[in-house]
Amino acid sequence: KANIGSLNKIKRVIKVLGMVNCVPSFERHPYVINGCSELFAAVWGEENGIGVRSAVGMGSLPDNIPVEIEALFELF
Repeated sequence: KANIGSLNKIKRVIKVLGMVNCVPSFERHPYVINGCSELFAAVWGEENGIGVRSAVGMGSLPDNIPVEIEALFELF
């Protein structure tokens, strides 16, 4: 929003990469990233808010954050 002025300028979600800070035995990465997918679908609707998605586990993330999301959007 800070870079484009308004979330209304987003046409659709193209891709989401979700990185989950977890131990090696954790296997439910997609369930954690579902929260992001559900939020985007609520904001932009089912048709435009859901793109392709990857969910991966990481042994660590910066500042020990639990989840990092990288997203690619198409703008109007």
